[in-house]
Amino acid sequence: MTLHYYFAWRFLRIFIGLLAVFLLMSMLIDVAEHLRRLSSTPATLSQVLRLVLLNAPEGIYTILPLIMILATVALFLGLARTSELVVTRAAGRSALRSLVSPVIVAFAIGVIGVAMVNPIVAATSKRYAALLESYQSGGADVLSLSAEGLWLRQGGAEGQTVIRAARSNPQATELYDVTMIAYAPDGGPEKRIEAARARLIAGAWELHDARIWPLARGTNPEARTERRESFEVPSSLTEARIRDTFGEPSAIPVWDMPTYIGLLTEAGFSARRHAVWFQMELAKPLFLVAMVLIAAAFTMRHVRFGKTGIAVLSAIMLGFALYYVRNFVQILGENGQIPVALAAWAPPVASVLLALGLLLHMEDG
Repeated sequence: MTLHYYFAWRFLRIFIGLLAVFLLMSMLIDVAEHLRRLSSTPATLSQVLRLVLLNAPEGIYTILPLIMILATVALFLGLARTSELVVTRAAGRSALRSLVSPVIVAFAIGVIGVAMVNPIVAATSKRYAALLESYQSGGADVLSLSAEGLWLRQGGAEGQTVIRAARSNPQATELYDVTMIAYAPDGGPEKRIEAARARLIAGAWELHDARIWPLARGTNPEARTERRESFEVPSSLTEARIRDTFGEPSAIPVWDMPTYIGLLTEAGFSARRHAVWFQMELAKPLFLVAMVLIAAAFTMRHVRFGKTGIAVLSAIMLGFALYYVRNFVQILGENGQIPVALAAWAPPVASVLLALGLLLHMEDG
């Protein structure tokens, strides 16, 4: 039991050290990148640093499998150089038993990441996207869902427009039972529009069966109500921008994802992308365990055997290959070519089985 604690604590220290190094490196790169991107905007250095801090958690969370495989490589290379691994083997402890504590630590890190870090990443990434959009264009386009329907805000130099619709088509380019509130650049309401249907065309929303109330100060909205069979509201939105305003599924906390998927379905959108992401988050601890097993399969050997560099490179390259396969299968799942559960769980399960096969082959020949 003492040996398990020793391996676990040493592995955790290496992981935290690598995490800090990668965090610092990513933030330094991010500072230069954001200074370049925002060079033509009035954003200050303090605002750029704020963006970098908000973007850092998502970047680190994304490369967690890479950090895990490097931490495992560093652990077993250190144990091999100090001959601790040889002593452990001589005491009759097999490779699989020596891996119990690193595997448990990796699984615990994955569970903590999904349960606690994921909501933090969701909050910071959403705030980051909103701030970046405001610094670049002066106004953000925001789409959200609630039990009352679909809410969309479009913004620009001419002011903001808040749009509510009971439902829409899957691309959110055609809305039904629509209400729009247009605001002047100074923030005051200008008019209220209700329509049976709104369709996004080039540069505008095309409304059908619309009713318009002016809301300017000093006017009687009911007395000046207009009815139009067809009416256009200027808009800079496109189908791609509306799709982008959904944000990445990672912008939704994992605890809220089942409810959000239900709201997407009720509003008429396809929730397949979010369902795949949700299942992949649940499978992330198992994938981190697979990264530990893969790295151990190539590095649980004495340095006297030579070719240590090739073994380390092989472990990292195989880890990258499995990560690529995982992302590729995710795309297949999002496109509906394979079932959601298969897209999320097949890569980590296959990675664990492959790693166990390599370990057993190198342990027993």
